[in-house]
Amino acid sequence: MTYRAPEATDTAPLAEQIEDLIHGLPGEQIRVGTLLQALGDEGLMLIVILLSAIFLIPVSIPGLSTVFGASILLIGLSRVRDRPLWVPRRLAEREVATEKLKANLGRALKWVHRMERLSQPMRLAVMVRSKKMMRLNNLMLVFATLLLMAPAGPIPFSNTLPALALMSFAIGFIQRDGAAVAAGYGFVVATVVYFGVLLGGVGFAAESVFSGFRSSTAEL
Repeated sequence: MTYRAPEATDTAPLAEQIEDLIHGLPGEQIRVGTLLQALGDEGLMLIVILLSAIFLIPVSIPGLSTVFGASILLIGLSRVRDRPLWVPRRLAEREVATEKLKANLGRALKWVHRMERLSQPMRLAVMVRSKKMMRLNNLMLVFATLLLMAPAGPIPFSNTLPALALMSFAIGFIQRDGAAVAAGYGFVVATVVYFGVLLGGVGFAAESVFSGFRSSTAEL
């Protein structure tokens, strides 16, 4: 039997849509592809928030940013192309236990309720009103994902700053909150500056070592 998501209007709060989804989940199993389709665009942004929240700790988690970042990247690219999310057929046909899914979505609801309390729709509306601006915002979401996936190793905050950018963008997109989107841009700039300082420090250290080596060679 094919699962159809409960009816929801475009103006319905995301928390309400997720509650309807939880109550409408069928049987014991549901396909991943069917679930993603039922979640819709705003629901996918919730996935971005949940995946990004893992990186809010200062220390990087080796390998995890690549796996989770790839998932977020697929979501971001689907938004840039304005097309439904593409997932590999094998993954789309995989089934997940409905009870576990309900438990996870229930935990996600806590984040959504907090988000809806803190965020204010249509603040700084210029950031979310036009299609051109949203296209730029989606491109910046993809760029932030690439920064998250950068092989920065165990460097502190190398995942935290881009994760904060991703969460800010996702909250802004869901709540139509331009101030949250603007905060996302701020975290992207902070990430680029942070990486630039790190690269500059590495370059300076390498130059110092090389200069010392040349001086030692010249003395010989």
